[in-house]
Amino acid sequence: MADTTSSQNTRGRASSAFSASLLLMVSALLSGLLGLVRSKLIAYFFGVGPAVDAYTGAFQLPDMISYLLIGGVASTTFVKLLTQYESEGRQADGDRVLSNVLNVMMILLSGALVIAGIFAPLYVRYVLELRNPETAHLCVQLTRILLVNQLLLFAGGIFGSRLMVRKIFTYQALQPLLYNGGIIAGAVLLHARMGVYSLAIGAVAGAFFGFFLINYIGARSIGMRWSPVLNLHDPALREWVVLSLPLMLGQSIVTLDPWIRNHFAGHTEGAISLMNYSRQLFNAPMQIIGPAAGAASLPFFASLWVKDKGAFNSAVNRSVSRLLAVSLLLTSVMIALAQPIIDVALRGGKFHGGDASAAASLFVLFCLSLIFWASQNLYSRAFYAAGNTLTPMISGTIVTVLSLPLYALLFRAHGIPGLVIASDIGIAAHMIALVVLLDRKGMVRFADLEWNELAKSSFAAILGGCAAAFSLRYLPQGTTFVTALLRLATGTAAWLLVVVVVLLVTRSALPDVVLRRKRTAVAAMPLPEATDAPDR
Repeated sequence: MADTTSSQNTRGRASSAFSASLLLMVSALLSGLLGLVRSKLIAYFFGVGPAVDAYTGAFQLPDMISYLLIGGVASTTFVKLLTQYESEGRQADGDRVLSNVLNVMMILLSGALVIAGIFAPLYVRYVLELRNPETAHLCVQLTRILLVNQLLLFAGGIFGSRLMVRKIFTYQALQPLLYNGGIIAGAVLLHARMGVYSLAIGAVAGAFFGFFLINYIGARSIGMRWSPVLNLHDPALREWVVLSLPLMLGQSIVTLDPWIRNHFAGHTEGAISLMNYSRQLFNAPMQIIGPAAGAASLPFFASLWVKDKGAFNSAVNRSVSRLLAVSLLLTSVMIALAQPIIDVALRGGKFHGGDASAAASLFVLFCLSLIFWASQNLYSRAFYAAGNTLTPMISGTIVTVLSLPLYALLFRAHGIPGLVIASDIGIAAHMIALVVLLDRKGMVRFADLEWNELAKSSFAAILGGCAAAFSLRYLPQGTTFVTALLRLATGTAAWLLVVVVVLLVTRSALPDVVLRRKRTAVAAMPLPEATDAPDR
């Protein structure tokens, strides 16, 4: 039988840091576009109201079970474990460990999901606190459908880790496309007959094809062999549990933020869906510049940590600096063009003018935190690459606990906008805490960020945002799609022109990195939150 390493050469191609980033950037871009289509269809068919409140809330209990039992990041922790077997040429042992972890946890997770389905009504009543009985009942039914997703996501994450260890990202790049495609297909084909249930069915179909099946096919193509082993005393199983335990026990603001917001927003009909629409639009560019950065960076950071601590520090700071630079630029245009963005992406059908105005206001507030959401993922991955999941867990848990009173206080003072402001403050505190800890441990020195480049990007962002906002003053106002598209296109063109000119005049390295894609720019650019859960 041919060696599995040689089979990689014939059936899978390992990616360099650059090619992996580029591949995942393209995937994230396409996924972001599909996500916009998905949001547009949901808004058009269902608008803002109880049905979308129920659908959005229905993901919460399944996600909570996943995070409590497997840390929500099966592939993240398992990559660290499989890398050791791969480096020692023990692929067969790695497959045995993979099979055992998968089998044991699938049994445990299945039992937990059955129990969750039984107690779903209590969860919806006391945690989500949906006041409308019909909305609460609908949420329970959708929750029970979506519980199946967690089995598919976990198994897909385990199989996907086998591919990540080999630095094969093609299958991962297809995941969000197939998942979004499933929801879109469900909405288009089934909404008239099944209502909002069509979205849940589409999500399950997307998870099956986009996460479970494609990763299984990919792992098999490079020689992975599953076996029905079941050994609770396996040292490797214990090692995986030890790595994952901090992520299971400690929950950061990254995970809990939407759950906290939904808890308070459940008191107001339509508030959950309104926040979700705004957040999904905010996620579209963040998917391109943030989480995929971590997905592509993790195996390379892990390798550098073992070989060269200095190179590790440089690689993380280089990636974060360019990520922050791009985030600053995007923040300026997203805030300046918030209303036309919402009008183009969501307005129409059952999503009315008042909904669009309210969503635009929340969208602006979300955009203020883009730099924190994008960069925290890379800083977390820096810890994971070093095999340290405990420190970010403790830090994240402390920040989350301290943030809870802030959510309550700002909600009472400012309503739904107050929840978004609390979210911004919480994620900023989380990111700052990670930066301080990495710096104090001597892992990633904060002073080594590319401050000169960040200053140039900040200057370009301010001028570009002003140019975009100023250009809208000379365009016709209107509520039609064509008018909104004209305003969006013109404002974007004005922003882009000013940003490019400023960056070139200040001799920023960013245009060279983005346009010429130099190999010296190992800036892991794109894909989502450091979890195995897909975007909704």
